[in-house]
Amino acid sequence: MRNDGNLDDPRGLGGPAVRSDDNPSTDQPAGVSQGWRPAGFLRTRLSRFSNPFVARRGRTRMAAATGAVCCLGLAGVAVIGAGPAGESFTPDQRAEIAQRAEADAASRGRGRESAAPVTGSPTAESRASSALPTAKSTPKSKPKPKPERVVPVAGLDQAQMNNAKMIVRAGEEMDVPRRALVIAVATAMQESNLYNYASGVLPESQNYPHQAIGWDHDSVGLFQQRPSTGWGAVRDLMKPEYATRQFLSALLTIPGWQDLPLTVAAQSVQVSAFGWLYAQHEWRANQVVNAILA
Repeated sequence: MRNDGNLDDPRGLGGPAVRSDDNPSTDQPAGVSQGWRPAGFLRTRLSRFSNPFVARRGRTRMAAATGAVCCLGLAGVAVIGAGPAGESFTPDQRAEIAQRAEADAASRGRGRESAAPVTGSPTAESRASSALPTAKSTPKSKPKPKPERVVPVAGLDQAQMNNAKMIVRAGEEMDVPRRALVIAVATAMQESNLYNYASGVLPESQNYPHQAIGWDHDSVGLFQQRPSTGWGAVRDLMKPEYATRQFLSALLTIPGWQDLPLTVAAQSVQVSAFGWLYAQHEWRANQVVNAILA
């Protein structure tokens, strides 16, 4: 039989709580009528008024309910220990009480979590991708600028104009005066009509880009320079830029070349059998150079 005084304060003014006559005890001595009250009855009744802490069944249940809110882990125990005399809970009821206490604790635990905004938990893929080293982005290569097209002038076609432009650009890289550019273009007009010639005498020259084939000894290229006289290798002389640098380098070595007539300056470099023919191309060469440098 449960002792009701276990939940009471043993140091209370009235001492251990005594069961009231509201629940008749089965321990009363036989032969005692219900109307008769023991001598301690009045003291027990008065002790409830003198000691406000005496446990009552209603107060015990209220305390258990309050404990369920404040003390999450002891909710089930408080309810079980506060039942009336002779009342017990089945194992299923005790398990249900424990589950409710755990659920209540879990819900309160969520309320105590940080209030920082949650943007979502990272997935397995995002975690894996974040762990991998990020590859450095390589700068995109700029597209090569398209070659500048110069509209042909002075009766030239596009191939001739393109060759004249290569002569002028090579002279600009050498930082030569404009007069040297005009002499070079006029010389190429006389020697090759501004076409890149290969030689029928040198089959090797035909292995490189060319626009025509000539038969003047071993002369090749825009300036009809001969490899046999020391102008350079065939593979180099077939390149307009290289052939131009060879011509201008020789022109710059002639004393006072800038003050010489165009025919004399060009013939001093080329040593042609028809040296007087260069002068006829001077006006056209000036027009071409002006169009390229514009």
